[in-house]
Amino acid sequence: MEANGREQIETIKIKQIFADHWEEFKKTNLQKIPKDLVESVIESVEKMLKCGDPRYGYAKYICPECGKHQRVVGFSCKSRFCNRCGKIYIDNWVNKQVERIIDVGHRHTVFSIPQELRGKFYWHRELLKDLSDGVAEVIQYWYRNKSKKMGYEVGIITTIHTFGRNLGFNPHVHALVTEGAIDKFKNWKDVGYIPYNYLRKSWQKVMLGIIQKRFGREPGIKKLINELYRRYPKGFYVHAKNRMRDAKGAAEYIGRYLARPAIAESRIIGYDGEKVKFWYIDHRDEQRKEEELHALEFIGKLIMHIPKKHFKMVRRYGIYRRDLNKLAQKIVGLYKYLKTRIKSKLKPAAAKKQTWKERLIQSFGKNPLKCPSCKCEMELWVIWHPRYGYIYDAIADMKKECVVEDGGQNRRNMGRRCNSISGRPRGQGTSQVSLSELWV
Repeated sequence: MEANGREQIETIKIKQIFADHWEEFKKTNLQKIPKDLVESVIESVEKMLKCGDPRYGYAKYICPECGKHQRVVGFSCKSRFCNRCGKIYIDNWVNKQVERIIDVGHRHTVFSIPQELRGKFYWHRELLKDLSDGVAEVIQYWYRNKSKKMGYEVGIITTIHTFGRNLGFNPHVHALVTEGAIDKFKNWKDVGYIPYNYLRKSWQKVMLGIIQKRFGREPGIKKLINELYRRYPKGFYVHAKNRMRDAKGAAEYIGRYLARPAIAESRIIGYDGEKVKFWYIDHRDEQRKEEELHALEFIGKLIMHIPKKHFKMVRRYGIYRRDLNKLAQKIVGLYKYLKTRIKSKLKPAAAKKQTWKERLIQSFGKNPLKCPSCKCEMELWVIWHPRYGYIYDAIADMKKECVVEDGGQNRRNMGRRCNSISGRPRGQGTSQVSLSELWV
């Protein structure tokens, strides 16, 4: 199926590709994944495949007025690998950053590693933390030594990406750095940015130091390190990207760019059940390129970017550390007031997490719980979990109220309401619920 129109593009889902080929992939390709990642990969993929399926848990809503309509909402998987849940995770994560990001200018810089070293990081994922720590070391060393008497401390947020534009394994670090620092006297100072030549050569030295420390005893490593110094005399590639003027711009940039998935479903333009075609912009000439892969290879290219469970892809250093962040916010606020005699505008509080109903209303302008018949809002009636059974049952709770109600007439009326409003007996399950009633 070739995706030419908007409607067709939306039918090509990553979830469908995995549903068609995941079992075959597990039998034939799991050995290509680092052993310590296999469990995390399987868990992430299979959670995604169960996402929204009522067989793995659901909440049922029923109209309390007419009792004619109900809606069953399958539990979401909450996995970052899932395109739907990953988007929600990113939105919630970005909202949290609004409170933490200091309201000053920021610089965005990308630190890359040469192709000759990428295999080391593929098979030894624990080294990805060393990448982030190495970037922070390069930046902090410059500012701390720029004026040792002042003891400058900048703020750094790093995000690790392991994917290139064509989905290949290309680990690199995005760093967001404050345009300013706090000195040892707790004053905010405007400081210049780091010279480009220093960034490249220092990053090369730190990066090769990591390789030497971890693999120094392996044959050929010393020769490889010397060769990389010779091949890259100006240092490893570092790209200074956009400048953000304030906290709002930095937060929006994080959400739009730093926290993106390996591939958006809108880039998948063809899937015939066996082969997947997608497009990307080649960074070498900024031209659109199309690539076609067998579904098994496409799956392999996606899952190799799944991090180990609990591994932090985003890290904070300097005045973005938890113990310094609130102090830095106050210092910057005072600095701006003394400079302009105008109190800085309070940054908006982080938005609360939206429910699935609120997200649908925001996206489509339609309340999914509005009864088609009487226009009343449906109420939560049942929550069922495959492991724990019925977690919540409004019918059972209401019948308990019937027992303690004074007077036989009240009991009969309440009992009648309990039975009429339920729509179906408690034990009926979802197998008899039509697909039109499901929201997945």
